[in-house]
Amino acid sequence: MRILLTGATGYIGKRLLPVLLHSGHEVVCCVRDRTRFPKDGVYASPLISLFEVDFLGIIPPTADLGHIDAAYYLIHSMSSGSADFDALEEKAARNFCSLVASSGARQIIYLGGIANSQELSQHLASRQRVESVLRSADVPLTALRAGIIVGSGSASFEIMRDLVEKLPFMITPRWLNTRSQPIAVRNILEILSGVLMRKDTFGNAYDVGGPDVLTYRQMLLEFAAVRRLNRMIVTVPVLTPRLSSYWLYFVTATSYKLAVHLVNSMKVEVVAVHNDLTERLGIRLLSYREAVELAFQKIEQNNVVSSWKDAFSSSNAEHLSRAHIHVPELGCFVDHRQQNIADKRQVIVDNIWALGGDRGWYYANWLWQLRGFIDRLFGGVGLRRGRRSATDLQPGEAVDFWRVLVADRIHGRLLLYAEMKLPGEAWLEFSIESTAGNDVLHQTATFRPRGILGRMYWYAVLPLHFFVFAGMLRNIVAFRAR
Repeated sequence: MRILLTGATGYIGKRLLPVLLHSGHEVVCCVRDRTRFPKDGVYASPLISLFEVDFLGIIPPTADLGHIDAAYYLIHSMSSGSADFDALEEKAARNFCSLVASSGARQIIYLGGIANSQELSQHLASRQRVESVLRSADVPLTALRAGIIVGSGSASFEIMRDLVEKLPFMITPRWLNTRSQPIAVRNILEILSGVLMRKDTFGNAYDVGGPDVLTYRQMLLEFAAVRRLNRMIVTVPVLTPRLSSYWLYFVTATSYKLAVHLVNSMKVEVVAVHNDLTERLGIRLLSYREAVELAFQKIEQNNVVSSWKDAFSSSNAEHLSRAHIHVPELGCFVDHRQQNIADKRQVIVDNIWALGGDRGWYYANWLWQLRGFIDRLFGGVGLRRGRRSATDLQPGEAVDFWRVLVADRIHGRLLLYAEMKLPGEAWLEFSIESTAGNDVLHQTATFRPRGILGRMYWYAVLPLHFFVFAGMLRNIVAFRAR
């Protein structure tokens, strides 16, 4: 079958794609920017084709998908910094319906949210509206409504990990006593693929949750038990939604805007209405503890397929586009350094590809951490996003407060774009040049200032650059992994 997959570079889309390919389906991946789509491994499959489209823009009348059998709608805007993300979600859904109208599709599969409470958050109400828009299309809809999705790299998993591993004692908002029904990402993928072209699911909606109904407090304590940590949690009624959002923002890797949406959603009980879908599909639902343990197995094996932080909407740079891949030269400040690397090319490439996260930045990590802390104070992303994998990088992924634009191992080029708060724009590029049998590592930091403030910023940090960038280049060349 020929399947349309939206959100192909998102958290769920990246995981669902290999499942569909393994079943022999041809997959048309909808992407806003084809340069973000990985080009190696499973993504190099001849069964994949790319269709570049921005569902928040104007769909050209000439846009033609060709024939497709079914379409997955996995677009989500809650992480965006826009206050009217619900209007954006509705617009995207309508544009999607227009695009698939003439494709011959026989099924739309949508992953939304459980919304059984009488009072819904803006996020859950938006999910319901999107479902209504998709249901108005001429193509039968199978709607799957999930609560918290637990898996390596998921937003909920990473936030709980931050809380549990950093805070032995927590004074928390009262919404930690709200009940929820988490589900393992593995089960979500089984359900998404299981309902594909099943006629008995056409036109129906299903709540999907794991076997455990837990409060957020119980989930944190169970998470701590898996990590063999003793944690004490006290809930108090005095933390307002605003204070709760700031608390979540400063303690975890989430952005403030996303923290606001999460807090508002966490005040709403998210418990599934029972149905027999998983029994009909022959799926064994994993317990919450099993889901957490499985997630850590993936992390320990360095096998995290996708992370919520890799979506551009998790940052403050939603405007980022392919134009940033071409580093500007005019009107920029540049710090360029180079060093001969003799016959150590592969070692150097491995070192560059391990930048950030637990490895750090090879020199004066405390200064990088200080810069990340200052960034958080000003509402930036800081260093807490880390990275998906300790050794692998793909275009579009987050690395601390940078975004990967180019990751070309073969030619030894890595290009990062800064997503920290800056009075301008910044790029950090590593490239290896081979001349006359000699390999040279080039390290280039480029800053395009915005007005006088941007120029003042560059000159203010210039003394630090002299030590930090020189030390980073030197240690990248000298570092040997144990």
